[in-house]
Amino acid sequence: MTQNPKSEAEQNLALQTEDKFTEITRVPLWEPEQDDVLVCRQVRQETHDVKTFVFSGREPRAFRFYPGQYMTFELPVEGMLTRCYTISASAARPYRIEITVKRVPGGAGSSWLHDYMIPGKEITVSGPSGEFTTDATTDEKLLFLSAGSGITPMMSMTRTACDLSEPADLHFIHAARMPSDIIFRDELALLAAQNPSLKLAFTCETSSASHCWSGYTGRLSLAMLSLMSPDFLDRKIFCCGPAMFMEGVRNMLKQAAFNMEKYYEESFDFGAETAGTLEEPASVAPEISDQLFRVTFPKTGHVVECGPGMTILSAAREAGLRPLSSCQRGICGTCKSKLISGQVDMQHGGGIRQREIDQGKILICCSSPLSDVEVEI
Repeated sequence: MTQNPKSEAEQNLALQTEDKFTEITRVPLWEPEQDDVLVCRQVRQETHDVKTFVFSGREPRAFRFYPGQYMTFELPVEGMLTRCYTISASAARPYRIEITVKRVPGGAGSSWLHDYMIPGKEITVSGPSGEFTTDATTDEKLLFLSAGSGITPMMSMTRTACDLSEPADLHFIHAARMPSDIIFRDELALLAAQNPSLKLAFTCETSSASHCWSGYTGRLSLAMLSLMSPDFLDRKIFCCGPAMFMEGVRNMLKQAAFNMEKYYEESFDFGAETAGTLEEPASVAPEISDQLFRVTFPKTGHVVECGPGMTILSAAREAGLRPLSSCQRGICGTCKSKLISGQVDMQHGGGIRQREIDQGKILICCSSPLSDVEVEI
């Protein structure tokens, strides 16, 4: 996942937003260390296979998040399944959280949400988290490139900018399979009509007889991009979508000699490598010795020797196990596990609450053993 360091303007935006919270409401803030249950309030059908789920707290809460961040949901699938979903709502509307989810064929998480999440149902969550964000109200030329459900972080950024003032200079390009697959099409058209500095362009791989389509047709290409955003070389670019789409965008931009230091992307697979990034350096466990520690997984009976700095996730994979994991940097919380015995050095990035640590839970992707340990995964 590409990280975009917050500019001074973005930090000022956060302070202004916080001031607004204290000025206009006395509703308590959502505190990620204590609050962990959302209640579904509404379900909206966006396209034939995409739904938006609207949540709020059990009691009124005001949420603070940067547009583009995500929340981690614990879904009651196969015991418990953890999935990260980007917030699609405007950060300037603090009383609810929205996620927009495409049903993935064979996808356990998305299928459960589409089939079982209804108004009144509660769900356990953590977050908000994530560093893929920007302030589209600053005096900066931006280009958003998205495909499929990768539109969600861009939509949060765009909605936020339109709510707070107006995007300074924003080109928003979205790719879909067919016109009927364009998520938020009508809302984006309305926002563009109300905000002259927001320029939209869509391309569809194919058109259909049932939908009149006069827009671009075919996969996004360099020639097409040059028509949609003639000055794209001068813009900061944010990209989100399927891996093949983002790989194609990177190759296209490199072909055009784009300065990749101005390119940021969000991957649905947080462990995937990205190009043109400003990644934080990985956390490194302190040097302790050359001693090997035994990592035991009681459920399967596997025992692995783990060297200094080696994570428990790596040890599990050496044992042939495939525990759930995603970011591999202690951010998303997907690999949360129970430490039965022993001590670890955990360099997490916010993906676990202090009360969970007190209960003996760890994130195995960023935990290295300091002694022989037993871990339940």
